[in-house]
Amino acid sequence: MSLVENIIRADVRALSAYNVPDATGFLKLDAMENPYTLTPELQQALAKRLSETDLNRYPVPNYAGIKTALSTHFGVPEGYDLVLGNGSDELIAMISIACAKPGAKVLAPLPGFVMYAMSAKFAGMEFIGVPLKTDFTLDKAAMLAAIAEHRPAVTYLAYPNNPTGTLFDAADMEEIIHAVGDTGVVIVDEAYQPFAQTSFMSRLPEFSNLIVMRTVSKLGLAGIRLGYMSASAELLEEFDKVRPPYNINVLTEAAIICLLEHAEIFEAQAAQLRAQRSELSSQLAALPGVEVFPSAANFLLIRVSNNAKSETYGNEVFTKLLEQKILVKNVGKMHDLLQNCLRITVSTPEENALFLKAFTLALNI
Repeated sequence: MSLVENIIRADVRALSAYNVPDATGFLKLDAMENPYTLTPELQQALAKRLSETDLNRYPVPNYAGIKTALSTHFGVPEGYDLVLGNGSDELIAMISIACAKPGAKVLAPLPGFVMYAMSAKFAGMEFIGVPLKTDFTLDKAAMLAAIAEHRPAVTYLAYPNNPTGTLFDAADMEEIIHAVGDTGVVIVDEAYQPFAQTSFMSRLPEFSNLIVMRTVSKLGLAGIRLGYMSASAELLEEFDKVRPPYNINVLTEAAIICLLEHAEIFEAQAAQLRAQRSELSSQLAALPGVEVFPSAANFLLIRVSNNAKSETYGNEVFTKLLEQKILVKNVGKMHDLLQNCLRITVSTPEENALFLKAFTLALNI
């Protein structure tokens, strides 16, 4: 046996790494990023704040300043604390590590965020995927049956869901939270909350097993890598034990405190993107052979079809977009429900127009 075979777990060797394609020279519409850069005034304010940061010191480990800023601006209920992560990915990893008792399982609808399954496997937990309905809404009956059979320690409900953009029915989610009960936690992942304008955050006191998780990435701050989650003090205390010490660096802390003093700018950008989402959705739906699914996020999921009903047509359109230096997400291989589907980040009017022009050419119409 080789060195790798001797020391690396077989299930890890069988996995593929999370792939991020090189977007140099492309119009980048594949990663749900906010297209707006900081204003000159914000750049100056941030530069001053960062220049005053003590890089020679470790971060203050309780992160009181950053937690206060996040709680104030994002509606965390009074008396509820936060656990911070280097993006949502680290929070998902913390949850997996803390809940990985022998035989513990993770459950989530599919298609969904791939890190739910990957982090479960990294922690040695079994992942149970429950397919959505063909319209990408929750199959509540299947979810409840899976909960009764598997008694998952962790259940994820993305609100709205990635890669579909679906905003699941709140009453269905409540029923799932109650069904899990005290045998597991339910994480409502609100990464796209600025574009959905609805949330379970204020409802944390209603459910002792509820965790609400968010990120500032989609708001326009993907580069600073900050995720946060709130839950009962009893749960947060346990998750905080597996949080790496000093996991949020001082530059991230200084940046978020500074930028949230100007939160109205990011809120206005989110409003602009919501308007552009409606505009782009209408324009795409008007094209022959294009099905646009409802989205409460900052992206649109579409399905393309041609007269031949080809199973590879989505790949062909994706390739033609690449040839025109347009990068979207080809999600057709993620799940059978996503055959011939592409996910497009909603961007500025100018970038949306460039995409539409290239997309029309790729469809040969």
